[in-house]
Amino acid sequence: MPALQPSVWEDILGHVRVQHPELVRGWFSQLEPRSLYGGILRIRAQNPLQVRYLDDLCRVAFTESAQAALGQLVSAAFESDEVGGNGHAASKDEGFDPTVSLQLNNDYVFDNFVVGPGNRLAHAASVAVAEAPGTTYNPLFVHGDVGLGKTHLLQAICHETNRLGTCANTLYISCETFMNHYIEAVERGMMKEFRYRYREVDMLVIDDIQFLGERERSQEEFFHTFNTLHQAQKQIILSADCSPAEIPSLEGRLVSRFNSGLVASIDMPCMETRMAIIRKKARLRCIEVGEDVIKFVAERIESNIRDLEGALVKLDALSHTRGGKIDLALAQEALGPADVHHAITVQQIVDVVTRRFSVRLADLQSKKRTKSITHPRQVCMYLARELTSHSLEEVGGFFGGRDHTTVLHAHRAISTARGADAKLNGILEDLIQALRQRRVEVNS
Repeated sequence: MPALQPSVWEDILGHVRVQHPELVRGWFSQLEPRSLYGGILRIRAQNPLQVRYLDDLCRVAFTESAQAALGQLVSAAFESDEVGGNGHAASKDEGFDPTVSLQLNNDYVFDNFVVGPGNRLAHAASVAVAEAPGTTYNPLFVHGDVGLGKTHLLQAICHETNRLGTCANTLYISCETFMNHYIEAVERGMMKEFRYRYREVDMLVIDDIQFLGERERSQEEFFHTFNTLHQAQKQIILSADCSPAEIPSLEGRLVSRFNSGLVASIDMPCMETRMAIIRKKARLRCIEVGEDVIKFVAERIESNIRDLEGALVKLDALSHTRGGKIDLALAQEALGPADVHHAITVQQIVDVVTRRFSVRLADLQSKKRTKSITHPRQVCMYLARELTSHSLEEVGGFFGGRDHTTVLHAHRAISTARGADAKLNGILEDLIQALRQRRVEVNS
């Protein structure tokens, strides 16, 4: 089986350490990538206890990091050479396991979800579905940009149905898991088990369904699974980064079925909502933050909820190293002076590029590799490197979780082409002038 390059493995571990520091343990340095085959990255741990910790808490973190480093859909699986109590090597992924479900985050409940103008419909629909699955809003399709709360709502529904007992059998998975299960079931001749698992549930919840557009055979299987569940009045809940009609290469019959229920969007949070989110996150993490700091952070960060939470964690960590409280001076030091938020942002770059090249953000963040998409995507990455202070990893993460080498390649490609193509150089100059003019207008 193919081995993983050491540099790629270091990128994966580095991504986990940066994005999920609360999960990292000292023995992570002893983990070894065993193989990458069939969309599964198998990682060797030292003993069954480590495997259990990784399986229970770290599967999503390593899967996200592997996808970012490799630029492809993969899932992480953990195993050990030590024999467990059942006489087999300690691994939950020795073969096809159709019973697996994503781990729920205990913080992702309705009480911790901040409702605002941009998410009110999606929240209300989610509450209604949790109280009476299969009877209202079936299917429920929630869409919005990265980090705006889609996963929070999906998991909140699962938590609430568990609490109320309204669903005896819930399956919550990522679209990637569904596709991997389907491929493995075909390869191992286990389609009967696969279909029983997915078509006998009371509620099927799938995150990031937009990735289904890339697999024709998986679309066919999901179409029949959807019909079976819907006809039996079983609840179906889906999330994506765009509306059903905007999912690239998704069959029309699936678009029609996704639109047959309620399609609810989640928009960027307004200033008041961002402040409320920071207050809520601070209470959950037992962090004392004054209103002046809350207002500053909310003004400074307009992108998404994850960035707000990341800023709060950064302030808390910095305050511990300084042995003091979180005040405005500390916030300005950690996040930049008060007027930094008027600098050019990646979102502003995307706005001018998508208008100039007539493409959508969903296309730029997708896996599409046609020239009509890759060229404006590379232009965005080039401008982000030239005009913002974001790291390679941050820029790549914004465009569909691409790794730093992709951003470097894009910057080099546009730099080279700009020197040889007068038309492209003129376009870039126009874009840069438009961005700088926008900054002047904001500051004036």
